[in-house]
Amino acid sequence: MSCSCFGASSTKRKGSAGQDHHDIDEILLETTKHFSFNELRSATDNFHTRNKIGRGGFGTVYKGILKNGVEVAVKTLSAQSKQGAREFLTEIKTIANVRHPNLVELIGCCVQGANRILVYEYLENNSLDHALLGSRSENTKLDWRKRSGICMGTARSLAYLHEELVPHIVHRDIKASNILLDKDFNPKIGDFGLAKLFPDDITHISTRIAGTTGYLAPEYALGGQLTIKADVYSFGVLILEIVSGRSSAKENWGGTQQKLLLEWAWQLHEEGRLLELVDQEMGEYPEEEVIRYMKTAFFCTQAAANRRPMMSQVVDMLSRNIRLNEKQLTAPGLFQDSRREPSLKKSTDDTTSTSHQMSSVPVTITQVTPR
Repeated sequence: MSCSCFGASSTKRKGSAGQDHHDIDEILLETTKHFSFNELRSATDNFHTRNKIGRGGFGTVYKGILKNGVEVAVKTLSAQSKQGAREFLTEIKTIANVRHPNLVELIGCCVQGANRILVYEYLENNSLDHALLGSRSENTKLDWRKRSGICMGTARSLAYLHEELVPHIVHRDIKASNILLDKDFNPKIGDFGLAKLFPDDITHISTRIAGTTGYLAPEYALGGQLTIKADVYSFGVLILEIVSGRSSAKENWGGTQQKLLLEWAWQLHEEGRLLELVDQEMGEYPEEEVIRYMKTAFFCTQAAANRRPMMSQVVDMLSRNIRLNEKQLTAPGLFQDSRREPSLKKSTDDTTSTSHQMSSVPVTITQVTPR
């Protein structure tokens, strides 16, 4: 990919649907396997509800079996969703030729009539939010070995996107529901519909604010200034979710004080009670290593973006038994969202979606301070 891809991505989002369709045809010819609608209808048994495995802001995901016996995940786009059509195009352009062990592989797509469908590799253990927050059974219990592996695999894939690919890719929606798990609970990042491309000579871009409550870096939520450090912030929140087994999107932690997960975690850290955050269902775990992971999360969620590490540094912080320089650690930054300010608008009427579009006023950045 070259810098021209970045320019095209940013301008064509504003183009007409017809222009998008033309672009999709070009990309299909060059990079992406094309499936007919009938092939995918047959693979999913006419998109039967029993094959439904997920739902996002812009469509439904079904499990399918192709004629050759290969299992796939079939992501259909709601016909009424103009934003979804843009994200469909973005997703193809972003990851059609990107391969990494911890990124979901795009197998192909369908552009036929009004149908817009993406076909991915199928992952047996669904998404991380399902494993963490859904109904738990013994065969899906996440011990520390699995949880630390999920953190490491996700960190490595983000380091690849941010630092090895050219142009670099910022995902913009790192969250538990976009981390998918294979049969061995290896993580793979999915859903690149909000991704942005960064040429080497660009440090940040101004863009519409999109993402998910609880994961948004405050400087991005406030002014729409996007850098790779927005993903780093989201990953820090994700670590805390993985360790605690709790959702960052709910403001119901910390007893009666109704704190966000990050806010509560920092309070526990200040009070020397950080291990109280650990999910009791995890079983035995190495205390020092788990604490190091949580402190790494605080480095990732620093209020100032330039104080957050690069993802390659995060990989080192997680994988090496080293003492972190806590003197460099300051309180994390928090974005005050619609629970406290009237500036949050849902990007879709789908009540099962947690993705949001945000206006940039009036919002505030707060820094958690010791009590």
